Amino acid sequence: MAIRVVGFDGDDTLWHSETRFSVTQAEFRELLLRHVPEADVDARLSEMEMKNLSIYGYGVKSFTLSMIETAIQLTQGLIPASDLEVILGWGKRMLMEPTELLDRVELTLQQIAGRYDMLLITKGDLFDQESKLARSGLGDLFIGVEIVSEKNIESYQGIFRRRGISPGEFVMVGNSLRSDVVPVVTLGGQAVHIPYEVTWHHEHVPDEQLPSQGWRRIATMSELPALLEALSV
Repeated sequence: MAIRVVGFDGDDTLWHSETRFSVTQAEFRELLLRHVPEADVDARLSEMEMKNLSIYGYGVKSFTLSMIETAIQLTQGLIPASDLEVILGWGKRMLMEPTELLDRVELTLQQIAGRYDMLLITKGDLFDQESKLARSGLGDLFIGVEIVSEKNIESYQGIFRRRGISPGEFVMVGNSLRSDVVPVVTLGGQAVHIPYEVTWHHEHVPDEQLPSQGWRRIATMSELPALLEALSV
């Protein structure tokens, strides 16, 4: 079946995201070590993020709340309000930063838009993701936007149903094996993995759990048009 619809992840596929989390986490680590020099700040923050996913979901707001909760716990409630204000400021800074596109993304999407219907399928906070898309200048290239709380089999099934898409005519493009590759291939679609320089540990998938077929890996977005042509043959 010929490819008709191409879905794109947003964060770290079209625009930079995880590197900003890494920068802020380094600042957070430095701040907390002044209060608790022996603490494993990264491990405790990671544990808190995993615990809070089902409550806050994904995104900057969830990350900021997890930093605050981690700071309170590690310092046994002794962290000054001024330091909590600093952490809140980091969250606001992340939410207000310009959307920085990855190399050749805009040109590649313009090439693809004339041949396929394109959907943006991303997870996270609704307001944050809508704002990033608006600042990206890419909005007019997509026939639709799907912002979901989780990218799993159920959410992709819902998108296919709402949009009248058959899995066999769909390709998902993204940097996450867990969110962009495994569920789509499981449903009978195809996927293209474009690794990003930094990937959140939650998005990793062990090699033995990856599908044996139905997906490809490319190094850069500029390789995508030729690959889509090959997949459509």
